[in-house]
Amino acid sequence: KMFKGNLFGTFTRELEASIVKQFEKNRRRVFIAGIAKHSKVLQRYRLALALEGILSSAYPAFVPVPLDVEKQAYKYPEYATGGGSGEQYVAGSMHLCKFGNSPYAPVWAVDVLKSQVVDAPNIFGYLLADCADGFPVPYYPQCLQRAHEKAALVDFDMDILQDQICDALRDNLGTRAAIIDELSLQETDPAGRRYT
Repeated sequence: KMFKGNLFGTFTRELEASIVKQFEKNRRRVFIAGIAKHSKVLQRYRLALALEGILSSAYPAFVPVPLDVEKQAYKYPEYATGGGSGEQYVAGSMHLCKFGNSPYAPVWAVDVLKSQVVDAPNIFGYLLADCADGFPVPYYPQCLQRAHEKAALVDFDMDILQDQICDALRDNLGTRAAIIDELSLQETDPAGRRYT
């Protein structure tokens, strides 16, 4: 519940209206799908999927997750249903999908915008085409890999941001500003040495 009240519901309605407007104005279809890196549903049902041979084919496949099955995976069922008392914080319908041609290809939890569920075969077809040359993560859409690369703060960008934060903290701490420099000399992950 990251959005207060019905703000997420408003966001979802505006998103859907923009998709319709894009099609009416430019005859261009926009599809919305979210791929989860981690999923409680997938964690809970991974063994059952393997025992039943679901998504263990030698070709890419997807399957919708029934709402009652999804609800059982969460501590609070409204995580699947979208809330109550005027709240809405679920915009998608969950599917499990694999993009690889192997029975051992990774399975992903993919949410398709509820208003676009009828287009799920097309959406998964586009995602599959985008996964064809998945590098460095095989069977994972290139568009998401590129977006993550552009969004991640690493290396020089991260150093600049950290320096700016430290400077702001020094300014606010006044006579105690030296603590920032002392902390920067301390090891932050001593347990990490066991892996080097």
